[in-house]
Amino acid sequence: MNKKEIYALLSTRNIWYEVTEHKAVYNMAEVAEIRLPYPEANAKNLFIRDDKKRNYYLITVKGDKRVDLKAFRQQNGTRPLTFASDQDLMDILGLIPGAVTPLGLLNDREHKVTFWLDKSFLEGSGLIGVHPNDNTATVWLKTEDLLRLLEENGTQITLFEA
Repeated sequence: MNKKEIYALLSTRNIWYEVTEHKAVYNMAEVAEIRLPYPEANAKNLFIRDDKKRNYYLITVKGDKRVDLKAFRQQNGTRPLTFASDQDLMDILGLIPGAVTPLGLLNDREHKVTFWLDKSFLEGSGLIGVHPNDNTATVWLKTEDLLRLLEENGTQITLFEA
């Protein structure tokens, strides 16, 4: 699904969303340079795989948090973890580097990826800001709506404390 298809899906499903268009961003340092209406709800997304390329994970945390992969591995009993390749990102989620987003999981037809979401997105406003499968915009929506969409897609979801 591309950006327009994501917006169409959200509209068809009557899911509230707001879009912030911006220059292409490829990392959190570049995101910090743009004005976002809900910076506290902006997400950082890591596409990770284990050392055997058997298990893939999309880990989503608040933009200001760090993810310690060794600690994540120990807490969740996984094999050693590393970033997935750009080719895996394209083959599995249909995304380019810099455009990693939970909405890319809608492209994961074989359900290879487990989604790990920082519980803190469900607190306060309950908003989350993610790319619409394109790194030239951020789409803001209710975290519960995002989770519902992904559950209906058959995505395995785990909530955790980051």
